[in-house]
Amino acid sequence: MADTRKGAVTLKGGPVDLVGPELKVGDDAPDFTLQGADLSDITLASSAGKTRIIATVPSLDTPTCHKETKQFNEVAGTLDNVEVLCVSMDLPFGQKRWCGAEGVENVSCLSGHRCTKFGDDYGVTISGGPLDRVLARAIFVISPDNKLTHVEYVSEIADEPNYDAALAAAKG
Repeated sequence: MADTRKGAVTLKGGPVDLVGPELKVGDDAPDFTLQGADLSDITLASSAGKTRIIATVPSLDTPTCHKETKQFNEVAGTLDNVEVLCVSMDLPFGQKRWCGAEGVENVSCLSGHRCTKFGDDYGVTISGGPLDRVLARAIFVISPDNKLTHVEYVSEIADEPNYDAALAAAKG
């Protein structure tokens, strides 16, 4: 069982515990297996050779997650050799429906619903409370050689991430 970081972030000011390590710039990106909208397995190697921006969000059906994913969708098409992945515990069917309804085509929405390993390895699985097992808001930028070049655990889950810092890291 992974360690729990007590009060690592907040939700509307209240402390939220996160399971897993606090990853840092320079760490190797943990491998993962997530589920794509077509129910296929997607791994870190699926986008080998590219820079990856991984945005973890609680649910696409919340206002901040909606806005964040749309924001990344707008810029993703302008980035060379960069893939943007949005990861939540939403079911692939719901992600596919949401992306279709919102015209999101430049971001790959991936589901971690089958197990919490991704969230635990990236230190974003919420433990306890009303969002138990949902992913906290965070941004990870991974270089083509699978090193973390930017990490942001958004301190208040209801807030948006620092887009400029993530995009600067992705552009190198």
